[in-house]
Amino acid sequence: MEILAFGVQADEKPLIERAFEGHHAVRCLDVFLNEDTAPIAAGHEIISTSVNADLGARVLEILAAGGTRMIAQRSTGFNNIDLDVAGRLGMTVARVSYYSPYSVAEFAWTLAMAVNRRIVRASTRTRDFDFRLDGLMGRDMHGRTAGVLGTGKIGEAFTRIARGFGMRLLGWDVAENPACTELGMTYVPKEQLLAESDLVTLHVPLMPQTQHLIDAAALKAMKDDAILVNSSRGGLIDTAALVAELREGRFTGVGLDVYEAEAGLFYVDRSLEAIEDDTLARLVTFPNVLVSSHQAYYTEDAVGQIVEATVRNVLDYRAGRRSENVLVPRS
Repeated sequence: MEILAFGVQADEKPLIERAFEGHHAVRCLDVFLNEDTAPIAAGHEIISTSVNADLGARVLEILAAGGTRMIAQRSTGFNNIDLDVAGRLGMTVARVSYYSPYSVAEFAWTLAMAVNRRIVRASTRTRDFDFRLDGLMGRDMHGRTAGVLGTGKIGEAFTRIARGFGMRLLGWDVAENPACTELGMTYVPKEQLLAESDLVTLHVPLMPQTQHLIDAAALKAMKDDAILVNSSRGGLIDTAALVAELREGRFTGVGLDVYEAEAGLFYVDRSLEAIEDDTLARLVTFPNVLVSSHQAYYTEDAVGQIVEATVRNVLDYRAGRRSENVLVPRS
């Protein structure tokens, strides 16, 4: 049996091929799954997809008509999948419920420190042999307040780093994490966290309840000189509202590894094309904003764990087993 893997990055391909060796043949494609590319999967019982795949109703219907019965998504998030339709079509869907939380937490801190210390601006200047310090002044994190929205495994890892900086720790979640409490975190209402934090970081999943968790009102509640970091899901922030606040000169820095309309843009070279997304085009023009390409998870350690879990999901499906990774069970 051949597994068809969509949206495979060049660095990811050898890891996938090596992991499946001895189990199943795997064909890696660099194209992303959408309505136009779904017919490629015809004849493949099992496919693997990336986080930016379009697995809405129409794509799932095309896949099912072509014989696909199992989708192994290489990510924790699954907001791109219509699970109800997948279940109705008799398709099994599995994800990766866990991988290195340090990959995302460390990258979130990378974004925070990059915007705080003006690293991108400094690097651009020195390439032109401009070694002035004007406009490069940052702030110590020590003694300031870190607000962590979402204190699961990644939020906890971020909190441990924040503690190392000597920061005051505020947290918000539906349930308190005892490990974070032991680190000195105080759980407070979201409004208090936003009003008191010098650094706000998002580590919650995207679902209907968290869509635009950081909306216009939340942004206005934040300090004018706060730093905002999102390395979770783009839909957590109302980007249009964020642009409006940035135009008012607010925030020391904003670090975004995700964007709510990133599907079809991220992971693709668009450098020679006109970008039709006016919100994103405006966002990247602000000197205090750093946008990266949904790469927080992208370490050898995390990707290796994601690939290994994907192989296990496929083997479990073939053996009729069910694990905690299964979102829609085999019918």
